[in-house]
Amino acid sequence: MYPEDLKYSSEHEWVRQPGETEGSVRIGITHYAQDALGDIVYASLPEVGDTVAAGTTVGELESTKSVSDLYAPVSGEVLSVNEALDATPELVNSDPYGEGWLFEVAPSDPTEIDALMDANTYQSSLDD
Repeated sequence: MYPEDLKYSSEHEWVRQPGETEGSVRIGITHYAQDALGDIVYASLPEVGDTVAAGTTVGELESTKSVSDLYAPVSGEVLSVNEALDATPELVNSDPYGEGWLFEVAPSDPTEIDALMDANTYQSSLDD
C-alpha cells in the first residue's frame, strides 16, 4: 500500500528523492494521514525560501474534521510549493503520492533522509 521508493516519518509524511527541482526532495503526506484527516479543504504550506528544521511545524492541513499540523521530515530550504493546492486542496486526498504533493526542500543534512523509515517499517508502525 505504501510506495517502496519513498521514505516515511513518524508524523506520516513521505519524502521522495530526487524532487523535481535539482538537489531537492519532494514531501507529502501518506495515504494513512489523508484518510485520517478526511476531506482536506485548505493547505497552509511554508513559503519558498523558508528554512525548515526536521520535526518542526511548517504548516497546517485543514479538513472537514479538524486542523492538523504539518511537520518537516528533513531540514533545509523550501524550493517550491504545490500551488495547485490553493485551488484544489482535495488533490491531497485523491492523489497523496502524486499531484497532492506539498512542498520541496533542498536538504541541509542528507543523513536525515537515511534516518527515515522505509515502506515496510512505516507499515509496521501503523500495525502496532
